[in-house]
Amino acid sequence: MAGLNESQMKLVADLEIEMMADMYNRMTSSCQKKCIPPKYRDGELSKGEAVCLDRCVAKYLEIHDRVGRKLTSISQQDEAAIKKLQAQVQQN
Repeated sequence: MAGLNESQMKLVADLEIEMMADMYNRMTSSCQKKCIPPKYRDGELSKGEAVCLDRCVAKYLEIHDRVGRKLTSISQQDEAAIKKLQAQVQQN
């Protein structure tokens, strides 16, 4: 990350860890509510529950990846637009 000092890099790393932990907690809660009934009889997951959890987690991670790529794309477009505006302002 060009131009960031050590404390800024630590802040970015801490924020990334916090975001990943939040995503994991949301995914866990969402998939558990969807796939595991509130009253269960067995301590082990049934095959159906395990398959449901696998699919739920896969979908959650796929969507998380898609959203991340889209946000990166938007951010890059914004940066390009800002640079273009700055160049226009400097020319005038």
